[in-house]
Amino acid sequence: MPLDVRPVLTIIAVDRLDEVARFYRAAFDWEVAVDTAVYVELRAPGGHRVGLYQRDGFARNTGAAPFAIPPGALAPVELYLHTGDLDAAIDRLRAAGARELSSRAPRAWGDEAAYFSDPAGTVVVVARPLSD
Repeated sequence: MPLDVRPVLTIIAVDRLDEVARFYRAAFDWEVAVDTAVYVELRAPGGHRVGLYQRDGFARNTGAAPFAIPPGALAPVELYLHTGDLDAAIDRLRAAGARELSSRAPRAWGDEAAYFSDPAGTVVVVARPLSD
């Protein structure tokens, strides 16, 4: 029997907290749940939260700093989001300054998805099931 464990919070370590937090607010208009000097937490519809942690603050909790993502490089993490309005999500990501990585297209797993990068190099995917 599977253990009753479910994701509730994804935390991303970033170098430029203010810039990245502005990006996510502009792109998705998620409610700010926590806003401190080193950490911003946003509440997405459905209750999942996304935390943005200044890299050195993240290191205080873990005992080690995560590696820095060089400008233009991609982090080894992907924030995969479903949306009912893929056109609007793509438009908002572009307007917020996201770097487009892969245009909107049907994907083999049954979603139509577009891939972007946030200012910290995190891959952000907006998608919708093809069966809808």
